[in-house]
Amino acid sequence: MTKKALCIGINDYPGTQNDLNGCVNDARDWAATLTGRGFTVTTLIDAQATKAAMVSAMSSLISGAAKGDTVVITYSGHGTWVPDKNGDEPDGRDEALCPWDIGSGKVLLDDEIAVIFGNHAPGVRVLLISDSCHSGSVTRGDDSDLDPGMPRARFLPPSVWMKPEDLPPAGRALSLPSLSGLSRSGGDLLMAGCTDTQFSWDTSFKGRPNGAFTYYALKALAALPATASYANWFKAISPTYLPTNQLPQNPQLFGSRTAKAWKVFS
Repeated sequence: MTKKALCIGINDYPGTQNDLNGCVNDARDWAATLTGRGFTVTTLIDAQATKAAMVSAMSSLISGAAKGDTVVITYSGHGTWVPDKNGDEPDGRDEALCPWDIGSGKVLLDDEIAVIFGNHAPGVRVLLISDSCHSGSVTRGDDSDLDPGMPRARFLPPSVWMKPEDLPPAGRALSLPSLSGLSRSGGDLLMAGCTDTQFSWDTSFKGRPNGAFTYYALKALAALPATASYANWFKAISPTYLPTNQLPQNPQLFGSRTAKAWKVFS
């Protein structure tokens, strides 16, 4: 049994004028936590996280795992969408992650990710933690850690990187990226920073940039007993910390009842 992880963090988005601040810290924080829990961790930071590199690293990690292994992939960066071309999306849009080279049109579609996540051996545990816009509201939680003047949405509008002729007709309702389908397409568990009608927020805590979901997920995890399950962990994040007045995002946990009962990072 082996435990391996890939942690991706992208602040730098050349050609978009939509750089972020907390994603690299997110990736390094996840990497440190996972290393401390016995994982062999690979990171892709900024220019390392091209679409080709992300696909290669994800594919290698998942397809190379054997029964009893655990694979964790964390992603912090922008989310976006493109017009759906194969008719599998009710809202007419494919959701996507934004690699470092999104400015060159390199987008990683949910359809492509589902194929990657579906290519693992039986008995392999796979967890995707996505701190990007998928994306509600209510006013509770604790804003005391949040620095003034924050936060910023981790959503990259298609108009920023897509050619004008490829954009869908104006007037359609906005649908934000959602990767919830991955848990039904090969991935065992998905922890997402928000619902598919919300933003995940890039912000700062005590002078240090972070994603709101990553910051509170790790804060909650540090206070849990060693025997805690993913369901226990999720309940410790929401509604204790999120959403709040300034961070109106509802974290999500997708997967089977059995998978949610697994011990965290076991």
